Amino acid sequence: MKEKYIRSADADFQHFEVLRSNRNKRYHAGEFLVEGVRSLKEAKACGWEIRSLIYPDAKLSDWANSYIAECGCDINYRLTPELMARLSGKTDPSEMMAIVAMKPDMAESGVDKIVASLPENPMIVLFDRPSNRGNLGTLIRSADALGVSLLLTTGHSGDLYDPEVVVSAMGSFFKVPAMRISDNRVLDALIERLRRRYSDFTLLGTTAHRQHPIWGAPLSKPFMLMIGNETMGLSAAFKEKCDLLCTIPMAEDSYATSFNVSCAATAMLYEAVRQRRSASAPKPRLKFE
Repeated sequence: MKEKYIRSADADFQHFEVLRSNRNKRYHAGEFLVEGVRSLKEAKACGWEIRSLIYPDAKLSDWANSYIAECGCDINYRLTPELMARLSGKTDPSEMMAIVAMKPDMAESGVDKIVASLPENPMIVLFDRPSNRGNLGTLIRSADALGVSLLLTTGHSGDLYDPEVVVSAMGSFFKVPAMRISDNRVLDALIERLRRRYSDFTLLGTTAHRQHPIWGAPLSKPFMLMIGNETMGLSAAFKEKCDLLCTIPMAEDSYATSFNVSCAATAMLYEAVRQRRSASAPKPRLKFE
């Protein structure tokens, strides 16, 4: 293993800063910056490619030394404490950061391959043009907690690989299969393949307007739940694709007309889990006198 010492804002350090701040250059490099013990542990446990580690030019903890040895990167970087603090997105800088390789997007992976990898009764979530990084990270955590099979994002807005998204997902980022769809034709091909594989597949859209209550939607069967942008909601083009538009009814006397988008998605996914557990629960045996 090779270690490079960085004591000034040289070209390597500028590349690290770019991975934190510039979406286009992240994708051009095909890698992103990860910070935080929980995220680093989960990235390694889930088999993500860790290309390099970044840590201070100081004595490291036993955990950090063990992690460095286990990763076996070709090259790691030692930074001055001042440069570590400058690079960190936290008030109290982490002991270690990592440069991790991105996973292929939907077009690169191939629609047929993705559909073939899904379970027999998948829950798929699509977030249309997410604009808030915290919401996207929270949704990733909910998707992990509630067993979502695949998470998709569309549009050139919130970036899955933004460091704030990764941090707010608190490790769940590396567990949930997540991909971006940059071309709606790829989405159309995906929906076609899903309908072909699952005869009872349902495409559900979300809306804040009074539509079909979520508890009446067929969530015990394979479905894709399309969630709209925080400000504009689900696009008209996506609504037209849906078999059913669902809403979470509010209390009759409530001032609120809708939930925060990540809260709404969590509630809907919880309803899906409830329906699926209810459907699989053993039926009580009737006793006749």
